[in-house]
Amino acid sequence: MEFLIVYLVLVNILAFTAYFLDKKKAEKGKWRIKESTLLTFSFIGGGLGSLLAMSLIRHKTQKFKFKVGVPVLSIISIVIIYLLITQFNL
Repeated sequence: MEFLIVYLVLVNILAFTAYFLDKKKAEKGKWRIKESTLLTFSFIGGGLGSLLAMSLIRHKTQKFKFKVGVPVLSIISIVIIYLLITQFNL
């Protein structure tokens, strides 16, 4: 269980950081982080970090893919984590 908590904290920090860096790169017209990479963070447990970044730094909030995708992928991630915890006693 400790491993899972550490993993979730780290993946959410990484997700937030990725959105932040992508926003800064967009403002400067530089190379960007792929949208699929940003969305993947929500699927692998970084939904909270993704949602916080979208809300706090106002990044990707107008894109339908993100307005719907991040919450849906986050819910899928939560369900998978719940099933892993209950089925395998993590």
